[in-house]
Amino acid sequence: MNKIVEKLETWKDIFIKNIPNIAIALVVLVIAYFASRAMNSIVNKTIGKRIRQKSVRDLVSRVASAITILVGLYLAMTVLKFDDTLKTIVSAAGVSGIVIGLALQGTLSNTISGVVLSFRKNLNIGNWVETNGYAGEVIDINLNYFVIREADNNMVVLPNKTILENPFKNYSLTTKMRISIECGVEYGADLKKVEKLTTETIRKNFNQDEIGKKVEFYFTEFGDSSINFLCRFWVDSENALEKLKAKSNAIMEIKQAFDNEGINIPFPMRTLEFVPNNKLNLSQVKEKQDSKKEEYLENA
Repeated sequence: MNKIVEKLETWKDIFIKNIPNIAIALVVLVIAYFASRAMNSIVNKTIGKRIRQKSVRDLVSRVASAITILVGLYLAMTVLKFDDTLKTIVSAAGVSGIVIGLALQGTLSNTISGVVLSFRKNLNIGNWVETNGYAGEVIDINLNYFVIREADNNMVVLPNKTILENPFKNYSLTTKMRISIECGVEYGADLKKVEKLTTETIRKNFNQDEIGKKVEFYFTEFGDSSINFLCRFWVDSENALEKLKAKSNAIMEIKQAFDNEGINIPFPMRTLEFVPNNKLNLSQVKEKQDSKKEEYLENA
């Protein structure tokens, strides 16, 4: 009992001696706590203008808040002169971090990729993109996955890592898209009239002067049943759906213009030959085959 009492007396003396340090450490921890809350709010508001994903904003703000708490804890332990204990904790945390990192390598890779994608200026929610064989509107960039809504309203969920490691096409980065239309006209058509009529129809329905572009028209080949041409023009569009609508309207207008001027768009034709009297004499065919066979054997 005497030894226990002596030990308690020693601890009491140490505690009384370190009361100022303990008070300072508690003040540091309180300041760190309120500073972390303030840091959380400030970071959330600061990056909120650039990142629309709530999950990513929360992650970044929480990381900043945790760093503030850790700095305060480090200062408090330094004041209390727990340097050896602090070194032990840091060493253990380092080893544990390596083990956890190896175990969650795929998850952490997707999480980090999600944060990186959220800060990229050339990729945002609402953009129309094409990547990894899928095309559609970006609905969400989460911490682990990337969501695309295709034109048929199907949702495609892709890991963030595949988006970051593979190239993608962003249709929303430009407000102009070029449309190409291939068609053919009959051989008897006036080719100069076809070119003039096509370019005027496009200019009339798609104002190229406002866009600052010109309509391009080229005859490309002599086809089996038509002379084919290529017409290219520009439209104001930010996604593939608007491009499809503009191309559909252009095809309808060109077809209507050709019909009004009597210009035909030919299609492949097949000629069928019928046997006279609609009856095939099989015996005559067999006799011809036998005679050709005998002639071949004699020559051989």
